[in-house]
Amino acid sequence: MGRDGKITIKDIAEMAGVSKTTVSFYLNGKTEKMSEETRMKIQEIILRTNYRPNVAARTLNQKKTNLIGVIIGDITNTFSNKIVKGIEDTARKHGYQTLIGNSGYDPRRESSYVNRMLTLGADGFIIQPTPGFHETSKLITDLKKPFVYFDSKVYEDDSFWVKTDNYTATHKAMQELIARGYRNFLMIGADPSKLSTRIERSSGFIDCITESGLSFQSLEIRDGAINHADILSFVQRNLKDTDATLVYVPNCWALPEVCDALQPLRDRIPQKLGIIGFDNTEWASFSSPRITTIVQPAYEEGQKAAEILIDQIEEKYEEKSHQTLKCSVHWSESTL
Repeated sequence: MGRDGKITIKDIAEMAGVSKTTVSFYLNGKTEKMSEETRMKIQEIILRTNYRPNVAARTLNQKKTNLIGVIIGDITNTFSNKIVKGIEDTARKHGYQTLIGNSGYDPRRESSYVNRMLTLGADGFIIQPTPGFHETSKLITDLKKPFVYFDSKVYEDDSFWVKTDNYTATHKAMQELIARGYRNFLMIGADPSKLSTRIERSSGFIDCITESGLSFQSLEIRDGAINHADILSFVQRNLKDTDATLVYVPNCWALPEVCDALQPLRDRIPQKLGIIGFDNTEWASFSSPRITTIVQPAYEEGQKAAEILIDQIEEKYEEKSHQTLKCSVHWSESTL
C-alpha cells in the first residue's frame, strides 16, 4: 500500500498477478489485447478493494485547462448531435474546448471516460448519466469538479441539471389528439423503466389516456431487434372500426422503423390511424406521409448545460441550478 494506506496500482498488479502496465492499460480502457480472464480478475480486485485511480495527484497542481468533458448516452441520434453542437458552440464562445465520450448507457464505459477526462485535467463535466453514475459522481465530487446532468433525472439533491418537459409535453399532446377525435391509443417503444426520459414520456401518455377514461395497449421493442411484422400485427389487432386509433412512439430511433412497418396501413392515415413520435425532425419532415412529432429544443439544452457548467467553473453563480425547457409539437400529415 501507499504511505497513506491507500491501495495503489502496484498492489492491484500484485494481487492480480500481472504487471503495473497491464493494470494501467485496464484503467485507461485499453483492454482489446487483454484476455477476458485477466480483465475480469483486475475488475474483481478493483471492485473488492474499492480502488480509485489517484487522478487527484495528477490534476491537483494543474491550473484550469479550459477543457469540458461531455459524456453522451448515444451519440448516433440527431438529438445528441444537436446537444453536442449547442455545448460546443457555447463552450467555444467562452474559450473552452470539449472532450466527447459515448457511453452507450454502459456504466463501466462511462466511468472509464470520466477517469480519462480527469487525467487530462477536465475542468468540469456535462453528462447524460447511466443508472450507475452515482458511484462515478463521487470521484468527480471528491476532486471538487463541477458537473451538470442533462436529459435525465438526477441522483443528488444539490446537483445541477437541465432537461426538457417530456411528461408535460406528452400529456398536452395526447389531450390535443383526444380533442381531435382519437379514442383508441397504442404505444410502441422501448422498456420505459430503463431511463428517466422514457419513464416521463410513457407516464405522460398513460396518465392522460387513463384520466380521460380511454384505453391503451403497449408493445415493447428493442433497438436493433425490431420486427416489422410484429409491429404491423400488433396495430392491426388493435384497430377499431368505430374509433380512430393513435400510435405513439416515444423513442426517436424507433420512429422510422415503426412508420416503415405500418406502410401497408398508410391509406388509413390520418383519419383512422394517426402516428406521433419524438424528435427525428429531419426524417419526419421528409417521410411520406410527413410525421407529427414532439420536439425537444436539443440545441438550446446543450447551450444551457454549457452555460450552467461554465458558470460553476468560473464561480460566478449567476445561472439557476435546475432548468427545464419546453418542448413543442410539429403537427403534420400523420395526425388529424
